Parts: sequence; structure tokens; C-alpha cells
Amino acid sequence: MSESTHPTISPSDTARPEPATAGHQGSETQVGSVFVSNYPPFSAWSKEQLAAAEEALTAPPENADEPFGLYLHLPFCRKRCKFCYFRVYTDKNSGEIGRYTDALAKEVEIYAGKPALAGRPLRFVYFGGGTPSYISVRHLTALVERLRQAFSWDAVEEVTFECEPGTLTRSKLAAIRELGITRLSLGIENFNDAILRENGRAHLTKEIDRVLPWIEELDFDQLNVDLIAGMVGETWDTWRETVARTVDLAPDSVTVYQMELPFNARFSQKLLDGEGLEQPLADWETKRAWNDFAIEQLAAAGYEVSSAYTMIRPGKKASRFLYRDALWHGSDLIGTGIASFSHFQGVHFQNTASWADYLAGIEAGELPWFRAFETAAEDRLTRELILQLKLGEISPESFEQKFGVDVLRRYEPAWKDLEERGMLSVEPSGAVELTRAGLLQVDSLLPNFYAETYRGARYT
Repeated sequence: MSESTHPTISPSDTARPEPATAGHQGSETQVGSVFVSNYPPFSAWSKEQLAAAEEALTAPPENADEPFGLYLHLPFCRKRCKFCYFRVYTDKNSGEIGRYTDALAKEVEIYAGKPALAGRPLRFVYFGGGTPSYISVRHLTALVERLRQAFSWDAVEEVTFECEPGTLTRSKLAAIRELGITRLSLGIENFNDAILRENGRAHLTKEIDRVLPWIEELDFDQLNVDLIAGMVGETWDTWRETVARTVDLAPDSVTVYQMELPFNARFSQKLLDGEGLEQPLADWETKRAWNDFAIEQLAAAGYEVSSAYTMIRPGKKASRFLYRDALWHGSDLIGTGIASFSHFQGVHFQNTASWADYLAGIEAGELPWFRAFETAAEDRLTRELILQLKLGEISPESFEQKFGVDVLRRYEPAWKDLEERGMLSVEPSGAVELTRAGLLQVDSLLPNFYAETYRGARYT
């Protein structure tokens, strides 16, 4: 679970109404999604708009020299975490995984043949999951070879690869490094074994300790570490220890999420069925305090805020996160694999979340789309505004230049309300800066900028 901003969930995973701010209503952690990754909400996308996606891909490219990104969903894990809401599988054998990665490569090849992508330079690649490091070197090597044949990687600046510590060996890490991975994102989440077990994580701290020297020895351009504030069973003592060990580890960047309970997670189902959790789950106030503590400790160690979730060590070019920044500034992204979504020339579209339908579609030479949404200029403006607010600040001037809109005037009631609540400040220069309080709960603030149609709508 890295700051991929790229959930691969199925609408069938969320059977109950899901207000966009469900997880932040009140102090207690309630069941409902919190993290905002796109706009308009996925529930507004439909089969009826799939024709717009086809038109976007078959039309001549609007900006032939504009780089784009590629996301690859590898939905395999050793175990399913109890808080996980991604489309993942824990029961697939080597043959099934090979069939899937073959389909994934073929999907990329189909896109490479589309007129709108002909000659477009690939700028960034993201291997997300699931657990990309779960698959074998043989499958991974064959996949990357076909990807490179489909699109030139000459202009690629960043290749991110998500890992779970227990799936890594030194030889597998060396192979990953050889394939051109520049940004390794390691899902540590916590350094306490009891908490890892209670939350269904597959790895333990001994596996973290084993893999870290190999990563350092192989000298990846960037190591990102993921943590989760507020896992079931967390206390101030255990969180302080996790943060201290992370500071000692000194990765290039640290991404901290606050624990949420999307509807289809195992923990959520227990609560919805009237069962309690065996260990305590922190409320939002406590999780924000833990997150704030992590920011303070990392800042004292020389890190700087990069977004609402990520702290980076300055002075190292590779500490940036190109995938995130490009996506949040409206760059085209082609998402491949089960349930992945794309954003291309103003059209959103998402793949089917069905294993059988995905494979059947690709093997028949068809893109396995499920739903789409053709955005209007207003949608694109709002999307970029809310996503860039996650960076902690925005420049209204940049929106004026790109969209011809004064966002301070267009969204004046929202700015005024959030400023009065102490969530942000509008500087004399016009720049908008989130306060620490705003940064720690930014996702709950974003619906303030939604069009009236989507306020309170089910997100997925």
C-alpha cells in the first residue's frame, strides 16, 4: 500500500452506501472509505460512457510529445491483510500467475497499437499490488521484456516497485534492480510483531531486518517505507518504537497513512456484522496525533513534508515522487490489470474486477473495460485542485494559467469555511497553505470542493 493513489477495488466490494467522508464523521473510526484518489467519484462512472474512452484512444494524439505513465496491477499476496480493500488474490498458483502476467503484457501491447499512444514517450512506470514482489523473477523478467518492446523506456525517469519484506531474497532484489527499478517502496507498516499478526500482515520484523542490508547494498535510487498509524492494537508506546526504528533506518522517504476501514475489509465486515474487534482501534483524534508525532520526529531528523502522507530527505533528486506529482497534475496514465483505472485525454476508464472476465477479454484481443467517465473542464479543474491540496499547498496562479479560472473566487465559500476552521490559510500572495491540522485530515476536507451532484455520493 504505497502512495500510489491507485485503488483497484471493485464496485461489488462496496455493497452499502458510502458517503465520501464516512470515515471522518465524528471522532470514532467508522466503516467507510477515506482516501480520495480521483474525481468525480467512481460511483458516477458508467458503462454508457465507454465509447468516450475508445474515442480518446483512437483519435490522433492531442500532444504527441507529452509523456505519460503506466500502472501495472499485480494482484497477488501471501495473505490478505484484515484492513485491505484492494482487488488481490492469495490462492493463485504459478501457472495462473503466468497466465495473468502474460495477459498484462498483452494489454500493454494492445494500448501500444492505439493511435493516440503511437510514439508517446513513457515517463514513469508503477508496479502496484497486491504484492509485485510476490511473483517470481521468471514471470517478472518476461513481463518487463514485453513492456519494453511495446513502449520505449528511453525517457523513463522513475520506475516504482512495491514490496512486502517476506517475499524478498537478495537474488530477487538484484533481479529487480537489474530490471531498472529506481524506487523501491517497502510495506513495513509497523515494527511490532503482535500488531503485524493482529492485522493480518504476512511479514514479521525479522524479515524486515533481513532484507534492509540487501536493499542498501544494491543501492536503489530511492527507498520509500510505508507505515500505518492506528493499526488495530496500536498504543503510544508501540507507535513511538515504530517511528524511532524508522528514523534510525533513514530511508529516502516515509509514507504514513492513517488506518481506515473500507467496507470490504475483513475488520469492517466484523464490525458491520455486530462483532467487536479483539484489540482496540484508535479514534481519528488519536491517529492524527500519532501521525503528527511521526512528522515531528522525521522533521527533527532532517526530513521535509512532501505531501499529507509523505516525508522526504531533501537534497536527493530521487526523493521526489514523479508518479504522484504527474498524476495529481493531470498527466495521462494508462492503468493495466484487474480493476485498474486510467486517466487519458480527459476520460476516466476502469477495467473489470473479475478474474475470468479480465483474462477472457485480453485473450480475445479486447480491452476489458468496465466503466468510464468523460470529464468536463470543470471536473478536471476540481480533480487537480483537490489532489494537489494533498501536497499541502497550491498556487492559484498555476490554475489561472492552465484553466483560465481564479480558484480563489470560484471556491470562495470553501476557502473561507476551511480558513475559519483553522485548516488552511490564504496568504497575501494568494498562495493557499494547509495548516498541520488541515494536512492531517486533508481527505475529509476535499468534498468541500465537490460539485453539489457528488457531495455525499458513494465514492466507489
